[in-house]
Amino acid sequence: MNWTELIKAEMAQTYNSTEKLIDMVDESTLGWKPETGSNWMTVGQLLRHIPDSCGMCFKGFITGDWGMPVDPNASPGEMLPPAEKLPSVSSVAEAKALLAKDKELAYKLVDETGEEELATRMVTAPWNPTPMLLGHQLLGMVAHLEMHKNQLYYYHKLQGKPVNTMHMFGMA
Repeated sequence: MNWTELIKAEMAQTYNSTEKLIDMVDESTLGWKPETGSNWMTVGQLLRHIPDSCGMCFKGFITGDWGMPVDPNASPGEMLPPAEKLPSVSSVAEAKALLAKDKELAYKLVDETGEEELATRMVTAPWNPTPMLLGHQLLGMVAHLEMHKNQLYYYHKLQGKPVNTMHMFGMA
């Protein structure tokens, strides 16, 4: 298996299960967040962040265009603002449309980049100056999407929705 096949296989499973979990979101819960702890995103903020977790990051790694100015001297808090400052979607339909665009972008970029570049080009992330293979960085962004998909799964659980492991893996 090569980088292209590996990344696409992981994307297919992760986008599928994410789409299904978004379909389970009740519009009335967009403002919900866990009651204990701090710095939690609301459901709406999480649904707005999920579509920026993969394809948008692919674009940043591949083209250098992160869609925002990147200050190499920024502190971690400046690069990742607290949850209350994050934008939110206004509807589940908006979240689904944003995720569909992100998915289309991610597949397009993997196809256009090609196996040789994925396997040989070294790139850094704005949050980590350690050079890594482009394919490895992109696979990490699929894992980023997976992490936030799992967060949505646990939000469903905390809200008392009848979800189980099959939902987490997109099989329900």
